[in-house]
This record gives sequence, structure tokens and C-alpha cells, in this order.
Amino acid sequence: MRLNWSDVTPKPLWLNRRKLMVGGAALLATPALAKIEAAKSAYSTDEEPNSFGDITSYNNFYEFGTGKDDPAAYAGAMTVDPWSIVIDGMVDKPGTYDLADVVKGQPLEERIYRFRCVEAWSMVVPWIGFQLSGLLDRVGVQPGAKFVAFETLVRPEEMPGVASPFIDWPYREGLRLDEAMHPLTIMATGLYGEAMPKQNGAPIRLVVPWKYGFKSIKSIVKISLVDTMPQTTWNMLQPSEYGFYSNVNPKVDHPRWSQASERRIGSGLFGGRQDTLMFNGYEAEVASLYAGQDLAVDY
Repeated sequence: MRLNWSDVTPKPLWLNRRKLMVGGAALLATPALAKIEAAKSAYSTDEEPNSFGDITSYNNFYEFGTGKDDPAAYAGAMTVDPWSIVIDGMVDKPGTYDLADVVKGQPLEERIYRFRCVEAWSMVVPWIGFQLSGLLDRVGVQPGAKFVAFETLVRPEEMPGVASPFIDWPYREGLRLDEAMHPLTIMATGLYGEAMPKQNGAPIRLVVPWKYGFKSIKSIVKISLVDTMPQTTWNMLQPSEYGFYSNVNPKVDHPRWSQASERRIGSGLFGGRQDTLMFNGYEAEVASLYAGQDLAVDY
């Protein structure tokens, strides 16, 4: 039986989601609309989150254009209901899963994560989501799997940016299996207590808080368990600048700029610079994943 969002979601939230889908190009929710109920996570930073306006108006989502305001301007055309995700490769239960089946039974948490982009800007975002490990456990990861590969939606009639040959679409990302199974890694379905805005990767996206933002792939339509390191979009475009791992590392500069400091969005053009933290501040939680690796080589 194919489930609908209304089967697994409280009616006020389901109605709110419908409002978001038809509410205009930017599709910015407001605090007056119904909230997603989620437990507070112990993994959250105690830093003050950026405003909802900052988070939903300053984005990288190249399927809608290369400008930071292009996603908010054009993402309203993207259809997010119905939505399904293909899960295949080295899993016990491959198939095409309705989004409701993906989310069903997963405990939602609010996690306030620092979110840093390779262009040396950062935000603090209160994501709503669930651990990716819970989903992978449900589909049954086979013993030979070593990596998880992801793909973003490609729909040219709704995504003007894919007309550009700049990227070999679809947008691709990947994680090592132990990274994917780490409790910090989540599948996010909302932010600030609201359903995920389209410009931020509706209806479901990855969030890996100790890596640069481009690793946290948006609007996911495919998840594959594989035994070899998958291709990833930015590594395909410029391998000398963007490695597979893409851990936040202030000790290794990008070839064209320093990664030692960052600018917090919303603090003004010349304000808010601060030192970049190793693994984006999650060193205690994830450094053990890379024991014995040279992170200047595995960048």
C-alpha cells in the first residue's frame, strides 16, 4: 500500500505543508504556522541560530542557479509531493520507497548544527531530522558495502540551473559507511520547526555537520550502498580543490583561499569573522573516524 504524508503526519502539519507548497516562489514558512514536534538533541551546539530569513535566502543550490539568492527565487517551481527515493546496491531490501515510508518510525530530533561552506561563510541552523543510520539499518546494509552514494533530483522543466553544462548532472555525493552511520549524520526534513523549504533541499536532504556544506546533498532521490568510493560532483569538477572527504580543516587551505577563519552570515560584510574549528567543532565526536589518515592527503 502506498502511504501519503497524511497517514504519518499530524493533520495541522500536513495542511501546513500544503500551504508551503503553494505559498509563492520563495516558500518561506512563518512562525505562525504549525510546528513539527521534535525532541531536542544532545548533539546540538549552544550557539545562537541564524534567523529563518538568513537560512532561507542565502543558499547554494546550483540546480536553480549559481547566485546565492537564485534558490529562493526559483525553487518554488519544484514539485516535492509525491516524492520517492530509490535505495539500491548492497542492501537487503532494495526498492523505490515513498517518502512517507522513509520517514515513518524514525524519531525526529531538532539539532542545532554549525554549517560551514567552503567559501568561508557559516551559519548555525536548527535542523529537524533523523539519523541516517536508522534508515540504513531498516534496509539492511550488506557486509561488503563500504560507501553510501547519493543523487539529487534532476528535473529540467522545474530547475533552470540544470541547463548549464557547468555540472555533470545529477549532483552526486558520497560518504564512507562509518561516516554515514555516525549519529551526527542526519536526514533532515525541516528546519526551525517547519517543513523543509524548497530552497534548502525539500523534502529531504543530508546534513553532515563536520564537513563542508556541499557534502550535505539536497532533494535526495537515490541512495546506493556500494563497495568502491563513489564519484562526487565537486571532486569530479576540480579534484585538486575538492576531495572526497571534505572535512572542515583549518590547517589545510583551499588552493585559492585560507580556511583558517569564517564569516557568520547575518553579521555584516566585515563583521563576525571567527576562527574555523577543526571538524567544524565536532572533533571530539568524529576525530576517531580518521585515526591513521593524513587529512592533508585525504582532504
